[in-house]
Amino acid sequence: MTADTPLHEGGCTCRFVRYRLTSRPLFVHCCHCRWCQRETGSAFALNAMIEADRVLVLEGEPELVPTPSLSGKGQKIWRCPRCRVAVWSNYAGAGDAVRFVRVGTLDEPDRLPPDIHIFTNSKQPWVVLPRGVPAVPEYYRTGEMWPKESLERRAALVARAQQQRQPPG
Repeated sequence: MTADTPLHEGGCTCRFVRYRLTSRPLFVHCCHCRWCQRETGSAFALNAMIEADRVLVLEGEPELVPTPSLSGKGQKIWRCPRCRVAVWSNYAGAGDAVRFVRVGTLDEPDRLPPDIHIFTNSKQPWVVLPRGVPAVPEYYRTGEMWPKESLERRAALVARAQQQRQPPG
C-alpha cells in the first residue's frame, strides 16, 4: 500500500483480532494527557478518529473493557480477549459512532502521523514536538483544525445521530 491508499489494516499482537479502516481517519490525535500516559504506560496515546462503520472487523472479536476517564464519563476500550492489546476506544463525547483506533496497532502505523498534539501542558519534558504539526496546551476547536472533508463527515454523523433520536412520525 502507498501513503495515498485509504485502506489501513491492523490488529492485536497475537493476531486474533484483525481489522481494516475503509477510509482515511477523520483526524489523528497525539494525546499527552496524564490519563493517556497512565492507560498506555507510555508518554502519549496516538489515536486515529474514524466513523465506527468504517472499521471492519476481519477476524476475531474485540472485548469491551469499561474504563474510567478524566471527564468522569468513562471510556470503552476494546481489547483482544486473548493478548489484551487495546485496538480502539469509544469516548462519551463521540459515543459509539466514532472509534479512536490505536495507531500503533496498524500494520503500517507510520502512514498515520499525528495531525495535532493535544494536552501538551502535561507532556513529558523529554518529548520533543515536531515543527509544522499543530500543538495545543489542552484541547482545541474542531472547526478550526480539522480539514473540510473531515468536518463534512462529522456533520453527517451528527445529523444521523439527531435523526435516530427523533421519535417516529
